[in-house]
Amino acid sequence: MGNRGPTLEDVAREAGVSRATVSRVVNGVRNVAPDIQRSVRDAIARIGYTPNQAARSLVTRRTGTVALVLSATGSGFTARVFSDPFFGRVVDGVLPVLRERAIQPVLLVAESEQARTQLVEYLGRGGADGALVVPLDEDDPLTAMLVAAGLPTVLFGRPHDGERIGFVDFDNAAGARLAAEHLWATGRRRPATIAAPATAPTADERLDGFRNVFVAHGVTPVPFVRGRFTVDSGRRAMARLLEEHPETDAVFAANDLMARGACQYLREHGVDVPGTVAVVGFDDSVAARRARPRLTTVRQPVEVMAAAMAGLLVERIESGGAEPASKVFEPVLVVREST
Repeated sequence: MGNRGPTLEDVAREAGVSRATVSRVVNGVRNVAPDIQRSVRDAIARIGYTPNQAARSLVTRRTGTVALVLSATGSGFTARVFSDPFFGRVVDGVLPVLRERAIQPVLLVAESEQARTQLVEYLGRGGADGALVVPLDEDDPLTAMLVAAGLPTVLFGRPHDGERIGFVDFDNAAGARLAAEHLWATGRRRPATIAAPATAPTADERLDGFRNVFVAHGVTPVPFVRGRFTVDSGRRAMARLLEEHPETDAVFAANDLMARGACQYLREHGVDVPGTVAVVGFDDSVAARRARPRLTTVRQPVEVMAAAMAGLLVERIESGGAEPASKVFEPVLVVREST
């Protein structure tokens, strides 16, 4: 018969359990004691057993894959995704959770009406067991389409009112308030902000959260310019703010890339940061640590949020349709040299 690979029976002998118990562990059935699960997994690792995915799918009616979906309704999709470290951080958070369950991620892109329709059809045919959706735009219709199709889905960000879908989210307004309160406490009285694009899901929360703190202190108006989540857009926004409001002594940017661009522009034009203008970013991404000076920023634990998103989806899939669950994360202000 040649060199056959290890079988379920081999794993059962190695672990000292029945073949049926090994089958339940391999197929993700939950009614197996944790210590027995560990024994079986250790035996699998020792003898190098590889489950037959086709046979496993016949038993579980699952593919062993999950779709990681990047979805947008606007233009410039590729530039938006691959210029922002946010999306790499999402992947870094998702992968370990899926690997632990031997689930493979499939990256799918939905950048048009046609692509969204094809994606829903693909998932409806059993192309993957569920979807992790990261929307780029506030009015993205994809989540509603997935919910209507009855597909297990978890969203990065809060869904629209009435959508019954699992999600993870971040208290963006509270994060922006932390930035504003810090700037007020350090004596800044002429603030401005580089806001997110109006179509971004978090745009109004971050803009209003920041401005409302200063309005409550009697500082009004609080000028803003919208950027595009890029370094270059941060530079352009900073130039416009200084031109129109030369008295500005503090800037809050809706992400670290735009804050980094603002710092670059200020440095190149001889404006001291933080002496003359303090700068605060949002996310605590690698861009915050590489900026000069290093950025004070609102920490959004993207990797932890993405891991939680993957965990919620896996639980939904394995439970066979439990109620959608959600988790909201709180912000932390990280103070560095830019304020």
